[in-house]
Amino acid sequence: MFSKQHLLATLVATVTMFFLGYLIWGVATVDFFEGHSINNVMKDPPLFPWIIAGNLIASFALCIIYGKWARGYHSMGGGFQFGIWVGIFVGLGVGLLWYATTEMMDLQGHLVSALLDIIYYGIVGMVIGLMFKATQTKEENA
Repeated sequence: MFSKQHLLATLVATVTMFFLGYLIWGVATVDFFEGHSINNVMKDPPLFPWIIAGNLIASFALCIIYGKWARGYHSMGGGFQFGIWVGIFVGLGVGLLWYATTEMMDLQGHLVSALLDIIYYGIVGMVIGLMFKATQTKEENA
């Protein structure tokens, strides 16, 4: 659980999650989501230390789950597939529950958010798969 492989993958995934999330939700789609928000619940400014802490915890959990899911066969494609399933769980599963129970966004906003989650977690999963492959020992590669 605290192997070099897990810790390095966690670190790289945390950085990826932070910067990719900022680019997607903090820059590229801000105007879109402002137009689809029912209630603005965003803190201004956001609490970046807590965002980093959340990304670190999520990355660590994803690396642990990926390590068990991949069963020693690590690749960019396998990581991407893993991430897509996480994105489906978060984006469609949790996102539709939020739509059904909260007044945050309209349905179109939630569906676009789900698509972005699938892409986002696909990329994060790909990074995790690549890090696991890069740090795999020679015995594990055989």
